[in-house]
Amino acid sequence: MAGQLAGAQAATAAAIPAAKAGGPDCSRTLTLGLHDHGLLYSAATGAGIDKDFADELARRSGCRINTSLLPRARIWQLIESGALDFSLSGITNEERDKFASFAWYFSNKYYLLVRKDAGILQLPDFESDGTLRLGVIRAFRYSKNANRLVDALNRQQRVTYAASLDPLYKILAANRIQGMIIEPFDYSQVSNKSIRDVTAIIETRDPAIPHGLIMSNKSLPPQERKKWKALVRQMQADGTVLRIFEKYFDPALARSMVNFQA
Repeated sequence: MAGQLAGAQAATAAAIPAAKAGGPDCSRTLTLGLHDHGLLYSAATGAGIDKDFADELARRSGCRINTSLLPRARIWQLIESGALDFSLSGITNEERDKFASFAWYFSNKYYLLVRKDAGILQLPDFESDGTLRLGVIRAFRYSKNANRLVDALNRQQRVTYAASLDPLYKILAANRIQGMIIEPFDYSQVSNKSIRDVTAIIETRDPAIPHGLIMSNKSLPPQERKKWKALVRQMQADGTVLRIFEKYFDPALARSMVNFQA
């Protein structure tokens, strides 16, 4: 595992001298995978919501947490094998529930970003036009209607996969794909003039989906996962999660994402 993490672009969260009483077990260095995704984390700046959240987890727990930049698909593989303890901003499904646990701390909706010249007004229009291609980040899952669209187009070989957002924006601008699934963390890129001028945002008509701390069931015992869940709840209760989100979003949008029922 050390070699795998050392091979990624890595940063180490500052260690706290001693674990907090009654808190998680800090007898070993823990590992957390970040992925390059808009406002969640930027490899270019080394900043983002997930980085702030990881730093706060280390500060509150007293644990040393090594963070590494990894592709999202690789993160899920390492979480499943137990070679990685944590990741952030994850959503669940039936398969992931077999090997991971989650501590929810925000919720958001997914949207379809489409080229205006594709003439799409609603989600079903995209599937109906056999000439259109969709861009998707490898190993990403979304909300119900968005997933249904991705799966249907995948069966028709109309999906182009990438490891991150940036390649998808480039081929969208070049009209090699005509749509992609986005969420609020991607708004900063969408506001770029070259993207904004040629695209429109279409509702998926899905409810908001809870996102949270991803914990490996293989590397973390049930009692430890309970402690990390409790720590995340404390961050919610004292307003820390909201303050992190308000650094990146309008206060009203930040509140709508953080105040939710899971």
